[in-house]
Amino acid sequence: MAAAISRPPSTRVAVVTGGNKGIGLEVCRQLASSGITVILTARDEGRGAAAVAELKEAAGLSDVVFHQLEVTDAQSIALLAGFLEARFGKLDILVNNAAIGGVQLLPIEGPDDGSAPSGEKFSGMDARQMAEWMRTRCRPTSDAARAAVQTNYYGTKNVTEALLPLLQASSDGRVVNVSSDFGLLRLAREPRKHRSERRAMQHFSNEELKRELNDVGSLTEERLDELLSLFLRDFEAGVLGARGWPTEFSAYKVAKAAVNAYSRVLARRHPELRVNCAHPGYVKTDMTRHSGLLTPAEGAGNVVKVAMLPEGGPTGAFFALGEEAPFV
Repeated sequence: MAAAISRPPSTRVAVVTGGNKGIGLEVCRQLASSGITVILTARDEGRGAAAVAELKEAAGLSDVVFHQLEVTDAQSIALLAGFLEARFGKLDILVNNAAIGGVQLLPIEGPDDGSAPSGEKFSGMDARQMAEWMRTRCRPTSDAARAAVQTNYYGTKNVTEALLPLLQASSDGRVVNVSSDFGLLRLAREPRKHRSERRAMQHFSNEELKRELNDVGSLTEERLDELLSLFLRDFEAGVLGARGWPTEFSAYKVAKAAVNAYSRVLARRHPELRVNCAHPGYVKTDMTRHSGLLTPAEGAGNVVKVAMLPEGGPTGAFFALGEEAPFV
């Protein structure tokens, strides 16, 4: 028998995937600081429990609960859904933050030998130079590409679909899919204060593919499945450039573009919910090897701003650094 709901119905409940570090941990901190009960999820139970203890002990945030979640595991997702149903009976906010880089990281040579260089490494670099530094210290592999598609797209989709009934039980259910300007069909320029020398460049050179991904009125989840399968076949065959796919950080870009497209399809299918994408900015995290322009707290603030939009706000939208922006 399900346990009784432990919070008043008026208490807002949020789930954050990949919540044990980086942007996810800061999203949990900021949501909990706003009086929301937060379920912090992570693959690793020890790291997730330690993150909750940190929030409780260091920040005094008592309404944070840990639940294990592997977004690529159907049973793990089902256990989370069952826990939420039994304890709260609803879900108000779902922040799909869990993601991986889609590349194999190479060792960093020299005085910064290891996986994460010191902050001094990036002193004087602009965003373009940092991204180039990242590019030369990773390698695309088929295994990493498949893992990125499974985690970044299907993990996001499968968690969302499993929790839809709980989101619909809320009076104001909302989904925030943490995306990236790498998921745009072309790279958008950052606002001037973050732009530096970063140049606009095409991610997808296949115009037909771009039109299809941007045609939210006709695009279906089934077609997204077909396109992702085609991408992985083209990756294996070494013909990404010839077929008009992104050629650098390709799996991450394609998976995030698919998340953007799915978010729009979902928003159309469920107009009673608020479903939006949020680009937090170029943030100093493990995924970026601590390059970047923003701290995790700053990046999380751009996500939380979307999660906390006024009732009746936009749905099916893309937000860059907290401001609504085009998907293309």
